Amino acid sequence: MTEHLFQVVLADDDSSYFSLGLALVTLSPILLMASYAALAVQTREFLVIVMWAGQILGELLNWVIKRAIKQDRPIESIGNGYGFPSSHSQYMAYFASFLTCHLYFRHRFSSTGYPVLDFLWRMIVYAGLLGWSGLVAYSRYYLGYHNGNQIFWGLAIGTILGVPLYFVTEAIPTRYPTSSLGKAKSMILNNTIVKWLQIRDGWAVWADGGREGEWLRWRKEWERRQESAKEKTR
Repeated sequence: MTEHLFQVVLADDDSSYFSLGLALVTLSPILLMASYAALAVQTREFLVIVMWAGQILGELLNWVIKRAIKQDRPIESIGNGYGFPSSHSQYMAYFASFLTCHLYFRHRFSSTGYPVLDFLWRMIVYAGLLGWSGLVAYSRYYLGYHNGNQIFWGLAIGTILGVPLYFVTEAIPTRYPTSSLGKAKSMILNNTIVKWLQIRDGWAVWADGGREGEWLRWRKEWERRQESAKEKTR
């Protein structure tokens, strides 16, 4: 893979820059694992932890499927291991499908006061998620790591994992708190160890997960300290 990227960088035509851009895009999913870890530690949100766990589960599932089917990559000299299904495509499809479901069904975006602008902003966010996933998948095809079939099934498996996991862990327990899934989630959040770790479900209390409330508390304290500092300088 390193040799292939090196050759792309040295290509002396217009397409070399496009290839280099796609090479960078294809590496972008690496950022997600670090983001999951940072968000899980910082926010202690149940949603983030579940989404992260699902992402890891998807990687394990991909590893099992690849070794069960043993389908080669279209260009054997590029990439390591088997090619079916595309792990990058599956990875990004899971991420995009799970997060899109959450943003659509539970998260409340801050309002600008103009419904048209609010709608456009939501559409931009959704398009950004889907576009990023699609671009990563296309980069795997363009750079020769996977064929169309491997990418299609990677996207399909990721979506099939992401959407049901969201509904099982978030949508159904929220809509039907007295259901078995709702009770199971409550039992988890009321567990002694979970409480000691201060894990929370912010969206069960606040429509935006508590972001606006936290900002308002910060702003109030920040302004109080600013006033206090001004009085000391008088």
